[in-house]
Amino acid sequence: MSVQASKKNNQPEVDWAIFVPAVIIVLVCAIPLMLFPDSAAQLLVDGRKAIMSNFLWLYLSVAIAAVMFCLWLAFGPYAHVKLGAADEPPEYSDAHWVAMMFTAAIGAGVIAWGFAEPIYYLQTPPMGIEPGSPKSFEWAHMYPLFHWGVMGWAIYAVPAVPIAYMLYVKRYRTLRISSACDGVLPAKGRSQIKTLIDIFIVLGIVGGVATSLGLGVPLLSAMLATLFDIPDSMLIKMAVLCVWTLLFGASVYRGLKSGIKVLADINIALALVAIVFVLLAGPGIFILDLTVNSIGLMFGNFISAATWTDPIANGSFPEDWTGFYWAWWLAYTGMIGLFFARISRGRTIRQMVLGVIGWGCLGTWLFMAVMGGYSLHLQTTGSLAVQEILSTQGMSFVNALVIQSMPLGKFTLAVFTLLSIIFYATSIDSAAYVLSSICARNLPADAEPKRWNRLAWAVLLALITAGILQSGALDTVMSMTVLSSVPLVPIMILLCVSLVRWLNQDFGHLVSAKTLVMPADNSHSKITDN
Repeated sequence: MSVQASKKNNQPEVDWAIFVPAVIIVLVCAIPLMLFPDSAAQLLVDGRKAIMSNFLWLYLSVAIAAVMFCLWLAFGPYAHVKLGAADEPPEYSDAHWVAMMFTAAIGAGVIAWGFAEPIYYLQTPPMGIEPGSPKSFEWAHMYPLFHWGVMGWAIYAVPAVPIAYMLYVKRYRTLRISSACDGVLPAKGRSQIKTLIDIFIVLGIVGGVATSLGLGVPLLSAMLATLFDIPDSMLIKMAVLCVWTLLFGASVYRGLKSGIKVLADINIALALVAIVFVLLAGPGIFILDLTVNSIGLMFGNFISAATWTDPIANGSFPEDWTGFYWAWWLAYTGMIGLFFARISRGRTIRQMVLGVIGWGCLGTWLFMAVMGGYSLHLQTTGSLAVQEILSTQGMSFVNALVIQSMPLGKFTLAVFTLLSIIFYATSIDSAAYVLSSICARNLPADAEPKRWNRLAWAVLLALITAGILQSGALDTVMSMTVLSSVPLVPIMILLCVSLVRWLNQDFGHLVSAKTLVMPADNSHSKITDN
């Protein structure tokens, strides 16, 4: 009987201390959004404005610090530390690793923003540029590459490394992000602090995913309405959300290897086909010229764009866009950090950091450059009044009508619709997997949380998305992610300090600096340790 009890105690269980408070907070946010959409949405918008007005400088500083920390990890003394045993090969091949990493981290966000984001920047250009000028078109194409580039992927890479180190070097039997902070947390009250960290991580993930779904459901609804020539309505949006919930619920029910990996592989193949199709069937030379120009423009103005707060003119561009994007990436760090760590066993710190940033940037830059370039070409040539569509019908219909304007219009729109469905499914099932892992106890790195726990989070994510959809405003969607990102800033700092302490404790004696000193008689040199 005692042996059976011991086995039972070692089985993965739900941690009610995290699960219950997190669920209560999610419901407290979702229910008012459904019952009192206007008032609740206004509270979210006011909160977002207050945070960005007072703490834009902090979000920009965090993004810069993330890039610097990643450079240290990739090229510093601990770059070759292996996240696993000495003879352990990577758990996943490079192709599967990149596919899961990209689709879990970005999903259909690149479709939701790819065609429309440059058009927003045409209407309100950054840096005091005149709207409608040639320069505004160039910067409108560049800024999406900046927002979906190096700094964002660095924000993702920073928490992934300490979590992977915790799993595969420290050999923790847990998939909780709070445990990766053990290197810095005090012994007294550690358990309570870790529970609070995990609750904040869960809420950050929920806010980030709700933002993604809040953009994705209207996007797919507009695509379907355009595809079948029917009026868009809340009924279609809710039907889309229900179908999505069933799809990613089934995927996350099957688990990481049999569900998520398969969808990710399909996704990458479809995305590559879409990119090549737009280049070949659309204005390929124009897009390539514009992309090369934008890459130069981005790196030539990288520091100024990364630090621009517009303090004198006090315009809203840095707060509305750059600040929002860094908050969105931050809100997702809990989910993405744990997911990247979970699939990166057997790689070195350098391979992980450079792989995340390098492959991540390549994927987002390809998609944003090609799709954004196509939208701008339609606007410059007058083939489609994209700006007018954005002003009168909104972001979702920009995507649907721009895609339909391509060769084989309806068929192309159908393919992009399918791509969007699968893209979002891979993002949300990854989120449900991570959320259920954080809310579990006795969960080894190679095990999976209880199926009902995974399904519960899939349903809860759909519920809060339904609440956001009631407001129907982009401001509400964007505000959710900013508010949920606030606690992630101190948690990121804790993760970094914890990792550095662990590395110094475990490998510091192997990489201690040595100084060459020439003796007084110049007859020989000697090595001394610093």
